[in-house]
Amino acid sequence: MDSIIFDLDGTLWDSSDVVVNTWQSKLSYDSRIKQTITKEDLQGVMGLQMEEIGERLFPSLTSEERETLLKQVSNAENEALRQQGGKLYEHVESTLKQLASRYQLYIVSNCQDGYIEAFYHYHNLGKYFRDYENPGRTGLSKAENIQLVISRNQLNASVYVGDTLGDQEAAKKAGIPFIYASYGFGDVKTYDKMINQPKELLQIL
Repeated sequence: MDSIIFDLDGTLWDSSDVVVNTWQSKLSYDSRIKQTITKEDLQGVMGLQMEEIGERLFPSLTSEERETLLKQVSNAENEALRQQGGKLYEHVESTLKQLASRYQLYIVSNCQDGYIEAFYHYHNLGKYFRDYENPGRTGLSKAENIQLVISRNQLNASVYVGDTLGDQEAAKKAGIPFIYASYGFGDVKTYDKMINQPKELLQIL
């Protein structure tokens, strides 16, 4: 194995408190949105691409309306996370530091452009990662973005670490092993290995 590719939400951090506050603040000014978006609502769609999130949370809007609304919310979300950060899971930085001395580290997440950069900026963790990708930049699926990172960095033996069924399916489509982060937001039954906290990666790899 020469590299580890990480999911972000539910794997390295939990940004849901900051994100839900931002969403509630922005949506409170939109008369078309009748429901209050909760933390549970957002955790239920983490890992999905923005188009899917819009369809689930705002089914009454047109696709064009959802796209415009989500761009506005995403920009506000990125700025809030740059200023406030999220909640890192226990021992994340010390684990990344040790892993980076042995493997090349990457992030592939289903998020908007600027989100991973906000994670790097506030928590000063970009120094541990060689590259990253997301559909906000490429418009590709998670599996395709994993394959893109593997290709452009000439990786030979990667694993993917994530917390949802979508992560497991993406790793399978990309043709690499999947490590299930059971402490995250998803419930996955099929995986190659499982960890109950980030530092367990040091024991199984």
